[in-house]
Amino acid sequence: MSDPAASPPSPAEPPEGPAGEPAPATPFHRLADFVALPRLAGLALSPDGSRLVTTVATLGPDGTRWQPALWELDPAGARPARRLTRGGSGESGPVFTAGGDLLFTSARPDPDAGKDAPDPKPALWSLAPGGGEARLVAQRSAGISGVAVAADTGEVVVVAGTMPGAADGGADEEQRERRKDAGVTALLHESYPIRFWDHDLGPAVPHVFWLGRLPAEAPAGTAPEAPGWRDLTPDAGPPTGAGDDLVVSPDGRLVARAEEVPDGPAGRRTRLVVTAVATGVTRVLVDEPLADLGGPAFSPDGRWIVCTRESASSYSEPPDHTLLLVDPESGDTRELTPDFDRWPSAPQFDAAGTGVYFLADDDGRHALFRVSLDGGAPVRMTRDGAYSDLQVARDGSALYALRSAYDSPPAPVRLDPGAADQQPVELPSPGAVGPLPGMLRELQATTADGTRVQSWLVLPEGAGPDSPAPLVLWVHGGPLMSWNSWSWRWTPWVLAARGYAVLLPNPALSQGFGQDFVRRGWGEWGGAPYTDLMAAVDAAEALPEIDPTRTAAMGGSFGGYMANWIATQTDRFAAIVTHAGLWHLDSFSGTTDSAWYWEKELGDPLAEPRRYDQNSPHRYADAIRTPMLVIHGDKDYRVPVGEGLRLWYDLQKRGVPSKFLYFPDENHWVLTPGNAIVWYETVLAFLAEHVLGQEWRRPELL
Repeated sequence: MSDPAASPPSPAEPPEGPAGEPAPATPFHRLADFVALPRLAGLALSPDGSRLVTTVATLGPDGTRWQPALWELDPAGARPARRLTRGGSGESGPVFTAGGDLLFTSARPDPDAGKDAPDPKPALWSLAPGGGEARLVAQRSAGISGVAVAADTGEVVVVAGTMPGAADGGADEEQRERRKDAGVTALLHESYPIRFWDHDLGPAVPHVFWLGRLPAEAPAGTAPEAPGWRDLTPDAGPPTGAGDDLVVSPDGRLVARAEEVPDGPAGRRTRLVVTAVATGVTRVLVDEPLADLGGPAFSPDGRWIVCTRESASSYSEPPDHTLLLVDPESGDTRELTPDFDRWPSAPQFDAAGTGVYFLADDDGRHALFRVSLDGGAPVRMTRDGAYSDLQVARDGSALYALRSAYDSPPAPVRLDPGAADQQPVELPSPGAVGPLPGMLRELQATTADGTRVQSWLVLPEGAGPDSPAPLVLWVHGGPLMSWNSWSWRWTPWVLAARGYAVLLPNPALSQGFGQDFVRRGWGEWGGAPYTDLMAAVDAAEALPEIDPTRTAAMGGSFGGYMANWIATQTDRFAAIVTHAGLWHLDSFSGTTDSAWYWEKELGDPLAEPRRYDQNSPHRYADAIRTPMLVIHGDKDYRVPVGEGLRLWYDLQKRGVPSKFLYFPDENHWVLTPGNAIVWYETVLAFLAEHVLGQEWRRPELL
């Protein structure tokens, strides 16, 4: 495989295809090329602002997994990116120490371990500013899942899973070995939940450990002093433990974190706590019975903490979000965004500590904002695109972030810390994808009640009045999210390369259009979200570039629910693809990994059955006439596989043309390259059969 940092071939010189095959016009025309594209995630900025590091995932040598590595970027934009690590198991989670060392987690083997050592778990490694070999600085039997560093003093805090009652690393390892030797895999649960997304909870739970300042590299022939492990959360217990939503104060005295606590018989909520590192004493800072607190960040002088506050949703009201300014000594709070009709997230202080930057969905974008501690309305700082992983230069000279859009994968950019409505400066990186097989357009629709519905429309090359393109409606998940950024998992350009137009609407329940827009669809999933989607499709089909006689619908998660609902409400589409979709709402609400969350909106199915009766697609199965492709992963605990199995059986016994693509070892998403290729191959073959009228072609490896 070519160096991912190299420039892509120019449009005039397309890459060569296999012998006997025409060269693909873009990487999206051949799935093997698509999955080989480098994928950027995360940013870390050194204390002096001279180094910027990101994680780049590329295909591993055997092509069966994506392997992340650390790359250094030039904050000034003058030098090309360079690769820093080449571990066989990959590296992730980069963070700089106060002295400029780069810490990261990796499951690479310990070079000093014997040949009989067990398979390594993610451990903490350090790379000196001058480069060279990375050295192992901390490890734990179950691995290290999170790292935080004090900005001024360099104290390190890590998160690691720990067995119940284990006083130290030795006791933890002994308990694990005893279970293993006895052949015990059973788990005993005494509180809800019992699993999360794709993994079981317990018996170990996350604890937060203070390591202190990591030792410098020892002279040749000697070993550095091992860091001291001190458990800051010895009482962390099942089911969720201490978690890793935490931050260390600049002076290393305090660790602030979001702590989960019970909320009713089966629910959970989070409060804000701080732990004094010197004494290990934890005290509750902000505890609101009707809200979740999270995402804490310290001001540069440690005087303040900013965090997010999400109000608890209810049967009648969706959640709302704001930012709180918190005094870490007294716990006094003040709301920073009281009248802001968007949902702020990922807050960080500016370099002077006089304002807070944050991100929020806004009208189909994920924008950067700044709000002053003195009050006033937040100011939007970016014009277009979706931003993440914000880094603030300590001298106040610049901001750095990853920016993406539906026509641009994540790329590192530099921003002016004081300018509003700006366009960023893109930095050299290994993430370019080359030309796209079409163009992106923004589309507006108006519903019967006068509501505006915003969408993104991908048009394939050549689409026009004389050659209108077939249309695929792609419904987003969430449901409290919006289409606004590049997605490797849901990539419309793969479909565009085959000649499809792809419509990406933001219907009722979507973030970034105000609280009333969310409220329109709250608890009424089959109502405004459905009619908004149909209005968006009507607007797209009215365009001369679109062929309204050849259309399909698809979606995943909540989008899969909407695909199922659409199948029961209309036969306007030639085919429907549903991935991890909700089918039987009563069954789903009790088997998902977060049942209490959904019951807040849908209600108790026994006490308040109306929303289940009105909005569960399975009740209208007899109305389905459209061919359906059902896709589900067995490790999906958010939408358990029973939803897909029940839908599949209901379609089969009614004689509806249907297929079931089943992944025994995938979760809510499809996370391995081979399965991702098969996913797209199957979807494309199904659409080709029912939308384009072509003969069904079973993917070769199925």
